[in-house]
Amino acid sequence: MVSVVVTGADGRTGRRLVPRLRSLAEVDSVVAVDALSPASELKGAMEGANVLIHLGAATAIGGVLEGAGSASSISRLIYRSSASVYGAWSDNRVPLTEDVPLRPNPSFSFAIEHAEAERKVTEWRDDHPGVAVAVLRPAPVVAPGDESWESNTLGRPSSLRRAESLPVAQFLHVDDAAGAFEHALTAGLSGTFNVAPDGFVSGETARALAATAGVVVPLPDRAAAVVERWAWRLGWGGVPAGAVPYLVHPWVVANDRLAATGWSPSFTNEEALVAARKGSWWRELSPKRRQELALSVAGVAGAGLVAGIVFAIRASRRRRI
Repeated sequence: MVSVVVTGADGRTGRRLVPRLRSLAEVDSVVAVDALSPASELKGAMEGANVLIHLGAATAIGGVLEGAGSASSISRLIYRSSASVYGAWSDNRVPLTEDVPLRPNPSFSFAIEHAEAERKVTEWRDDHPGVAVAVLRPAPVVAPGDESWESNTLGRPSSLRRAESLPVAQFLHVDDAAGAFEHALTAGLSGTFNVAPDGFVSGETARALAATAGVVVPLPDRAAAVVERWAWRLGWGGVPAGAVPYLVHPWVVANDRLAATGWSPSFTNEEALVAARKGSWWRELSPKRRQELALSVAGVAGAGLVAGIVFAIRASRRRRI
């Protein structure tokens, strides 16, 4: 029988994964632990456990590995990384495979932290040759009715950029993400594996299907970047500046290596996006009517949005003075 410890189990993937693991005949117990718990608590939870699955923050990996190292019973470690570790670059291969060197964009701390965590996991594996280690790199995970920082940043195509500026994209349904970790356990996987649906979709298609898609206001790339950055700072949506490359350059991944072990996604990219999207009056309109409305308001909306950003910036400067 197998005893499993899951750190970061309160996240979207963890909430789907834990019940699945508890339903497996070969699993004797599943213990959910906060990855940020004191080292003594982590060590106590891992004592006697056979498998450790870390779904929590990349920055917590040091304490998690320390706890695993002190638990002599741990024979398998599964780490949740991110496909963002490949980086978003104009010269990226489409799709990216696991043999491609990691090039996380230096401005995006999320990707940098996961790449650093992978390095630590590799070093830990070398120091613990008796432990089988699997690293999973999911594409952006989306979940019905459950938004997160990741889905709002990496899983939301820009509504401010022109269609030709949007890169191809992928979206992984949360149930497929949970299924990949379950499969990593039951299939006894070791090594590094991308986790993504088959293929990818165009940026324009992704935007049309995304939960927040509405009236599109296409702006020149430079203007769009400025508006997105200030919208994020002011809490009006947008994305952090460091994540902008992930909106304009491709970073989709191939799932062939994981598929070869017997895993297969249940949802396509399109199905994952549709399942996760919110209802909207905009979607009840016919495509022709949506186009007419978009064209009629695009100029006004774009000017108003930019004006609002400018006004907010000036007001912020006056307050500092």
